[in-house]
This record gives sequence, C-alpha cells and structure tokens, in this order.
Amino acid sequence: MKMEVFDVHGKKAKQMEMPDFFMGKIREDLIAKVLEAKKIKQAYAPSPLGGNQHSASGKFSHRRHVWKTLYGKGISRIPRKIFSRSGSQFNMAGATIPSTRGGRRAHPPKILHMLTRHKINKGEMNLAFISALRATASPEIVSKKYATLRDEKIKNLPIVIETSVLKLKTKDFLKMLKEILGEKIFNVAVRKKVVRAGVGKLRGRKYKENAGLLIVKGKKEKANSKLMEVATAENLSVNDLAQGGFGRLVIYTEEAIRELEKRFTNSPKKSQIKELNVRLKEK
Repeated sequence: MKMEVFDVHGKKAKQMEMPDFFMGKIREDLIAKVLEAKKIKQAYAPSPLGGNQHSASGKFSHRRHVWKTLYGKGISRIPRKIFSRSGSQFNMAGATIPSTRGGRRAHPPKILHMLTRHKINKGEMNLAFISALRATASPEIVSKKYATLRDEKIKNLPIVIETSVLKLKTKDFLKMLKEILGEKIFNVAVRKKVVRAGVGKLRGRKYKENAGLLIVKGKKEKANSKLMEVATAENLSVNDLAQGGFGRLVIYTEEAIRELEKRFTNSPKKSQIKELNVRLKEK
C-alpha cells in the first residue's frame, strides 16, 4: 500500500511504501493502560518545620513545689509557649501538638508515598506504541477524537512531508499546511492560547492551550515552530501520540518514517512489527 509525500507547496510530490506499523489492529485497551501508568502525580507535603518554629516547652508538670507546675490550675499537660511571666506565674498558650492553634498536622501527606508508578512490561508497551501509531493513520479515529471534525472526512492519512518543508518560514509553512489539510482541519492543527474563563485566572492558570498538531521529525532534522508541538522519531512515545485520547493529528517527515522503521527492525531475518502483528491477531 502506498502513501503520499507532500512538497513545500502542499502538492503530492511522490509516493512511498506504507510501513507495517501503520496497518493492522489497534489495541485501545493497551493505549489506555499505558497512559494511566505514565500519569505523574505532583507530590506535596507540609514543611518539615511547620508548626514547630517556636520555643514551646514540654516540661510542665502537675506536681507541687516545682517552678513550672500546672498543679491546681485545671489545665492539661501539653507543650506551652510562654508569652510572659511574673515570679512563678506564666502567661502561656498551648503549641506544637495537632490539637493546638498553629500546631503541626497530625498525619500529614508524605512525599515518598506519592512517588509510585505502575509498571508496564515491554511487550505491552510496544503493542500500545504501535497501536497509537496506527490510530494516527486512521481517518475515522482521528475525526472522532476532535469534536469539530466529527463529520469531516480526513484524507491522505498518514500525512508525510519532505524534509525541505521544515526549512520553510512560518508564514509559508502555514500556507502549505492549509493546502494539505483544508480550512476546517487547519483550525484544529494550529495551537491556540486563550485566557481562561472563571476564577482559575487567579490561581496560576490564566491561560489554557490546545494540543494542536504534532510534527514527528528525524534525529538530524530541525523544526522550530511555536504553533505546533515537535517530537523526534527516536524519542516518540505513547504520551506524544495519544495524550488526551488516541488518534492525534500527526505529520511525519520522510526521515522520521525511516527512523521509525529502523526502531522496530533489529533482526535481519524478520521485523518486530510482523511478530507484534501476530500477537495482536492472537488477542
């Protein structure tokens, strides 16, 4: 099966053979499993010194004839912070322990308990990655992912461009992209940044931004575009291809396709892709 390669003008320049990793069964369950395992929880905990930054003394007792005594005063034996004293009489307030005002927390969250991750074996990880790649080449799945493209027919997937396209200026690159995708799909492809509605503006998240298009390039290729996310074929992951749902709009360069083929072909006898295809059929 052939796929089209587009030039700097957004026209079909040539064709190339479609690799095996773009064709076959898609394991949606494995993609979801890997995305869940790769989630990172932001660790949080109170300061180790929180509630202890004062000179509260824990040496008060209920005995008679001692200087720091609480005998006969009807108050509990807890650490107390002394504000002033006159002879053996103290003006003091409870401190440090959880039941006091400004005291430390009883059982605070601990960072070490949050630094846990689920493990995924290599076979499932490879199957999930190939499934995520295949989803980017499926017009039905890609249009289903984006709400504004539900009734839109997306053609020429997977979209492959020549290496020379990455050298275009931003204005020319966007013009080429609009030629390939069309007006409606182009609006989804460009990353947009807007001011958030509501009180979130006051809480460190003033702006919200859509993911936009992903450009997958080769290791030695250069692509500097703030309007799109860029990833290399060598470091491409399931998170890049399927974050927020599989079937992301992706553009590959010719060099990226070659590097992806090498990434899965380690044996001179047969490709890893063929082995994985057999496993997918079995399941």
